Amino acid sequence: MSRAQRLLDLIQVLRRHRHPVSGATLAEATGVSLRTLYRDIETLKSEGASIDGEAGVGYVLRPGFMLPPLMFSEEEIEALVLGSRWVHQRSDRALADAAANVLAKIGAVLPKDLRDALDDSGLLIAPGEPVAAGDAELPKIRAAIRNERKLGLSYRDKDGVASKRTVWPFAVGFFEKVRVVVAWCELRQDFRHFRTDRIVTLTVTDKRYPRRRQAMLKEWRDRESTREA
Repeated sequence: MSRAQRLLDLIQVLRRHRHPVSGATLAEATGVSLRTLYRDIETLKSEGASIDGEAGVGYVLRPGFMLPPLMFSEEEIEALVLGSRWVHQRSDRALADAAANVLAKIGAVLPKDLRDALDDSGLLIAPGEPVAAGDAELPKIRAAIRNERKLGLSYRDKDGVASKRTVWPFAVGFFEKVRVVVAWCELRQDFRHFRTDRIVTLTVTDKRYPRRRQAMLKEWRDRESTREA
């Protein structure tokens, strides 16, 4: 393993920990000796990394330090390519274009050998189902989630029964054949899942819903994990 790759791995391990982590743990995670780990910590500090701590106490990386964008491993590049190709095949046009732009921006700053790996990746995504008509509304739905805005829906359930809903969207699930909006439903006073291909009409309101989307996402995840247990 190159020294540059080793330093990158160390930064990534530090980013996974919000609290101080011991040198021994870092050394084991990065596959180096404790002596090498201490040298690498000092090297990163000299390059501007805000690492607090000391031997015997532990280390923590303060937010804000960024390595140059060319510091990707080959497997990380493959992950980027595969994920971007999946998004390009399985999402709405706006998100598909954004995925292509991401790869282009990354390719512009990679050294030639890694750029070739980006262009010539053999990881392919099989053709999927045609994008459902309701997916055309996904850009609006994503914007509503980002801005924590209520949505007005005309919706048909699996039996074709129509209803009017006001919902608080906070997540979208991308499945192989369908996309599902996860939201709090004012009509049902509970979390509900709405397939985009069953949305007849959609209106983004200027009303901000009263809860933070992160809090709703956590509550929904906790409830789903309890059901699965």
